[in-house]
Amino acid sequence: MNGMPITLTENAAKHIQQQLTKRGKGLAFRVGIKKTGCSGFSYTFDYADEIKSDDQLFESHSTKIVVDIDCLPYLDGSQIDFTKEGLNSSFKFINPNIDNTCGCGDSFSVKESVKI
Repeated sequence: MNGMPITLTENAAKHIQQQLTKRGKGLAFRVGIKKTGCSGFSYTFDYADEIKSDDQLFESHSTKIVVDIDCLPYLDGSQIDFTKEGLNSSFKFINPNIDNTCGCGDSFSVKESVKI
């Protein structure tokens, strides 16, 4: 595997484990990106019940993370945090590949050096 691992903060790992327990199934936390928004990309989060052949598997704080190989260049070396602010709670990416985020905070573009 090339590049840096994707990691979770302890907070994010705990939240994911709680959610997987609540669901009663699931092997891992799936992260990805999709084209959208004013800057180009946004993150996707889901729970994975299976690990596919084109997934890259990471483990952090005893929690598995899966990423589609196609998304990996955009997420390389990222850390995922889980934050609660009042009634809102959300996953936050600390992503070294981001060039800039848009005003709405939902999308981002990547540095020119990141190519698929």
